[in-house]
Amino acid sequence: MTPTSLDARRAPNPLVGIAVFVLIAVAGLAYVKWYPYYNRAFVAASNHSIGNSILMGTAASAPAPSWSAALDYALVYGKAIWQAMVLGLLLGSAVQALLPPRWIAKALGGAGFGSVFVGGMMSLPGMMCSCCAAPVVAGLRERQASPGGAVAFWLGNSVLNPATLVFMGLVLGWHWAGLRLVLGIGMVFGLGYLINRMVSPAEAAGARERTAHLLEGTAGDPTLSAGDYWKQAFTRWGQILWRMTIRLVPEYIVLVLLLGAARAWLFPVIGPDIGNHLIWIVALAVAGALFVIPTAGEVPIIQAMLSLGMAAGPAGALLMTLPPISLPSLAMVAKSFRPRELATVAIGVVAFGLLGGALAVALGF
Repeated sequence: MTPTSLDARRAPNPLVGIAVFVLIAVAGLAYVKWYPYYNRAFVAASNHSIGNSILMGTAASAPAPSWSAALDYALVYGKAIWQAMVLGLLLGSAVQALLPPRWIAKALGGAGFGSVFVGGMMSLPGMMCSCCAAPVVAGLRERQASPGGAVAFWLGNSVLNPATLVFMGLVLGWHWAGLRLVLGIGMVFGLGYLINRMVSPAEAAGARERTAHLLEGTAGDPTLSAGDYWKQAFTRWGQILWRMTIRLVPEYIVLVLLLGAARAWLFPVIGPDIGNHLIWIVALAVAGALFVIPTAGEVPIIQAMLSLGMAAGPAGALLMTLPPISLPSLAMVAKSFRPRELATVAIGVVAFGLLGGALAVALGF
């Protein structure tokens, strides 16, 4: 008998776990993302601003490296994202404990473009920053989602965030939002497909074998009642949540503190001296890929930099590299992908940043 048929014969009705997962996802996203962003859209429309730059506040430059600079940034950043991070940890652990394994394997387990497309489309309601989406990505990979599908979900949360695109259009101009949307589609689905193409036939066969073992391992004990089965499932959920928290959060906090202190090194000059020169576009593309920001944080950062006289080319680079990845988010998903896959994602994001800068210059932004 196959693992799939064993699962169908033994496992209790999965509707309980699905209902709990959906309830957390919908209620959590409505409270943390959808409702606040709906209100912020009116602020952006009336004020043409969604707040000060988290990078430097109302100052003309980032503060000098110090413990105070590190702590100040960590506190402001933490206040902006802590609710979304809690939600990401809850969902990332619930994916592993409550959802039927065959659902994830069927939707995101394929090695072609199909899983990439599904992952990218699944990301749209999330609207999370790269760090808050990372626990969900880790959970999907534990359930044998394809690397490309997981990458598309990860990048799509921030790059194709509908709320951010609206804020961008209202604050920076719709030409910037259009540039982000076009290049963002290429980044999310292009890099996701490229990552899936990097999987060899032998690796794909191994993934299918692990999926089969996963299905067999979660088939359930036929001697358990439905109540006992779900008691074990929810206990396992709590255990996974705890393990994810103690593994991901401490390193995340340390890296945020380091980046908060290093703001002046990553962005040493902000103003007219930053022109449309290749060296500046490259430098800010790399800095944007390393730095960590909350959801839509790139909008006030770019607005402040442009108001201080920075050229459009470096702004276009930051437009594409600030949101999708960061040093902390790369560390959080490091165990979910092979090093060459993460290196490809990082290089690809920077490449799209260079393209964004070049197009901003060419189109006269």
